[in-house]
Amino acid sequence: MPEGAVHQSLPVIDVSPLMDASESGIRAVAVEIHAACTGPGFFYIRGHGVPDAVVAGARDQAARFFHLAPEVKANTKANQMHRGWHAMGGAVMEGAKKADLKEFYSMGLDLPLDHPVVAAGQKLRGPNQWPAEVPGLRPAMEAYYAEMMRVGGLLMKAIAVSLDLPRDFFAPHYTLPLQRTQAIFYPPQAPDDTDGFGVAPHTDFGCITLLWQDGSGGLEVRERQTGQWIPAPPLPGTFVINVGDLLGRWSNDRFASTPHRVVNRSGHERMSIATFHDPNFDAPIDPRALGATEPRYAPTTSGGHILECFDKAFSYRKKD
Repeated sequence: MPEGAVHQSLPVIDVSPLMDASESGIRAVAVEIHAACTGPGFFYIRGHGVPDAVVAGARDQAARFFHLAPEVKANTKANQMHRGWHAMGGAVMEGAKKADLKEFYSMGLDLPLDHPVVAAGQKLRGPNQWPAEVPGLRPAMEAYYAEMMRVGGLLMKAIAVSLDLPRDFFAPHYTLPLQRTQAIFYPPQAPDDTDGFGVAPHTDFGCITLLWQDGSGGLEVRERQTGQWIPAPPLPGTFVINVGDLLGRWSNDRFASTPHRVVNRSGHERMSIATFHDPNFDAPIDPRALGATEPRYAPTTSGGHILECFDKAFSYRKKD
């Protein structure tokens, strides 16, 4: 697909006006985000201010981890807090015939065991796991996570305005966010593998996703009007943003999540880093709070929704 067509289907939005926090800047970006989220459901952002060195550090340290022997990576295998290494074959998207051809390393908001919400038993909460064999992974991923928290917060302000809400509407729901960042490794797929996916067609579980992808390509988005799969190729200096099911539910489908998939046809390994910028565990998710007079969804909580999705998708949650 020619570059112009890609840009027409998946817009590239300059979010640098969000940096000065002016009402006019936020509103200008909000108009573009509204068009993207009610159109293709995916868009790129540039002007985000994330240093290249932060991205490169997370990429390089994660690659070192993924190239360790499986028995070494298993020292930090995923726990019930969703933290650590998720081995190949551990994720099956709803409706998929096969497990995803990927492995990933997941981290979240790092809370000590004596933190009040951890001590109270709130699920998915606690400290991260870090491999002793790759000491650089922790500082690199923590720096990346912090940048995604910053950018995610800015995007949520513009999203609030785009939904005719006060710009700080979402902020009280992100004081202890369930934000998760995962580095994802995809091996090359065999040419004759016609029904396997790096990630099978799915929609994301949470509010918004911020994705960095390497130069391999492979991300595809289902175009809403035609149902065709269109590529979302890597564009230097950008992140791909999409709406997840939780924001779709919260907004009463004014912003609906869009199916997407990954097929690694590059002939070599592929890496991406996905951040799911999700609210506090106990954040109430009720379309009426966003102005819905005829809600399509019953009230729930952020944590309740995410846990339900995890229980369906990840094999590690079925072992204990």
